[in-house]
Amino acid sequence: MWLKFLLAVLIVAFCTFLGYFAAGKYRARKSFYEQFSAFNDAYLAELKFERRPLGVFLRSAVYKGDFGKTISDLAEKRAITVGYRYLTPSERTDAETYLAMLGRGDSRSQSGYFSSCSPTLSDKKAKADKEAKERGTLYLKLGLLAGLAFVILIV
Repeated sequence: MWLKFLLAVLIVAFCTFLGYFAAGKYRARKSFYEQFSAFNDAYLAELKFERRPLGVFLRSAVYKGDFGKTISDLAEKRAITVGYRYLTPSERTDAETYLAMLGRGDSRSQSGYFSSCSPTLSDKKAKADKEAKERGTLYLKLGLLAGLAFVILIV
């Protein structure tokens, strides 16, 4: 009796974990766009006020996750790597174009370009947040229900 109960709990927990794991790409996408939008705002403020060299600016802020890896690669190796699977190919090229424009031209033209990118990044951030909330709970519930269905079929 206890063995069946323990097995049922483990199956439900495992399937729920699989649902949580499957929703990870949506959480990563949300985190990427939150940090990307914050980076854009910080860079616009940098262009308007301090105007430190690009390398100093890139090393000054701390970003985490995939966006942090991208910024640290850009700061140290001057290499732009945005090959994350949760981004569409057009989003990858947009991010690469954005990062390639850092430090190009005078502050006025950069300010204009990055200001025009701000609404797009805010929109992508909002969409990624909404999708992470919807899909995250959906996958979690599907994992739980799949685990319960599996337990019912086996036991």
